[in-house]
Amino acid sequence: MRAYLFQDEGDQRKPNDSGIPITEAQLNAAKVISSHSDGDLYAFADELMKQYGFKSRDEVSVSRIKLGERYDSMVKKFFEEHLHEDEEIRLIMDGRGYFDLRSVDDKWVRLLVEKGDLIILPAGIYHRFTTASDDYIHAMRLFRENPRWIALPRSHETDNVDARQDYKHLITS
Repeated sequence: MRAYLFQDEGDQRKPNDSGIPITEAQLNAAKVISSHSDGDLYAFADELMKQYGFKSRDEVSVSRIKLGERYDSMVKKFFEEHLHEDEEIRLIMDGRGYFDLRSVDDKWVRLLVEKGDLIILPAGIYHRFTTASDDYIHAMRLFRENPRWIALPRSHETDNVDARQDYKHLITS
């Protein structure tokens, strides 16, 4: 998985690569877990379910073809900075996209995710998502429990929710 500081160049679906790479240690500091498999992704998912204690999973596709007129509004919504009170766990089954997340020092870090990539974002981390310029990604979502899946937009109020406070404590301890 390729990670680098985000440099806004207009189109959110472009790489927007500042040329400044982010190391695995920097991702670890933000408590982001990533992995990759070139093998059978369903077998990999089965292993992940056991390893991390995930209870269920489903699959979702985001594409201009599948969503039609709803595509642009959905991708725009995904790209608004937010957090969740649960982990966000994605195994990319096909296609490409970008997860942008806030680094420990509050800078945007862009992670390119492609087929075989696993990303686990901790609860309380500010982030956003977009497809790449080919407008297609197919991902498996893995869950520990029944997630609340409410996106909480960044605000002073959101900064004070338990998940955010727990995350801030986690990255400073």
